[in-house]
Amino acid sequence: MSVQSKPQTLTPLAAALAGALSACFSTAVVYPLDVAKTRIQALPKSKGNDLSMFALIIRIFKREGLVALYRGFGATMLNTFSMQYAYFFFYSFVRNSYISRLTQKLPKGSKVPPLSTAAELLLGAIAGALAQIFTIPVSVIATRQQVGRITKTSSELPSNSTDVSEPIVPSDDSFISVAKEIIAEEGVGGLWLGIKPGLVLTVNPAITYGMYERVKSLLLLAKIKAGSDDKLSAYQSFVVGSLSKTLATVVTYPYIMAKVRIQARSADIETDPEQSAPHTFHHTKSKHPGALNVLSKVLKREGITGWYQGMQAQIIKAVLSQALLFMSKEQFERWTFALIVLVASLRFK
Repeated sequence: MSVQSKPQTLTPLAAALAGALSACFSTAVVYPLDVAKTRIQALPKSKGNDLSMFALIIRIFKREGLVALYRGFGATMLNTFSMQYAYFFFYSFVRNSYISRLTQKLPKGSKVPPLSTAAELLLGAIAGALAQIFTIPVSVIATRQQVGRITKTSSELPSNSTDVSEPIVPSDDSFISVAKEIIAEEGVGGLWLGIKPGLVLTVNPAITYGMYERVKSLLLLAKIKAGSDDKLSAYQSFVVGSLSKTLATVVTYPYIMAKVRIQARSADIETDPEQSAPHTFHHTKSKHPGALNVLSKVLKREGITGWYQGMQAQIIKAVLSQALLFMSKEQFERWTFALIVLVASLRFK
């Protein structure tokens, strides 16, 4: 059997590794977009925070240099790898277990029917929830590194003052330093800031992968009936992946924005104006507003459009990243399978 046909036999661990590597690849390619969209989401719109994502990237480059576009890169790669590895592992494990149970109930030799959209969504949500619980601390650290230290709400800033594109960055913003600072400010629980909206957002990858698998199965069925091969082309994977991720992003975006503000602690400052000075920003533990509280304040201040601030940036970044992931995942599965075969052959020599 050729190497191309064997990735389907990968174990959940191997499938998770392939998925995590492809996710890191796709995230690395679009990383400056990730920094820009996080900064746009972190603070309310103002005179200094109304740039498009690409205009903001140019502004960051001119004012802070190239290094600023890759601030938090290491933490984000670790977060992406751990999150995607955990997600793909749990998704593969849960999905395979579910299909195995279905197979046992079918007559011997019968083909397992495609899973329903509801089943795909449920399995994806379970996998996403498990992955979130284990990986969100790295996400919190990565968000703080990308945004820098926010000391004032944008409404307090004069038009010629520091804005969201010019964050105050600590002299030591390394992964360990930021982690220690968070623990000093919040206790260990601070590393799980945003866990509640994070759990709600497990529906995002669930919608993405559920929709992707559903459309993919329909396309493959159509291709088989037409006498074509039983695989999607790279272009078809790109289009299906893009549409799936766009739908998921539109549905869940308000919670995405709220989660970023909670993790960056810009929501704290909006709630408590006394935390406008750098020396008071992190000297005490505070009660953080929840996602619904953040959304309520945004609605009162900016209207319903405030819930979707930065959505265009989120969609561009997410769609490109997700499409690259779907396009590269199968190739990474082949490489992973080849690596497993190589390691196995060396072990038994």
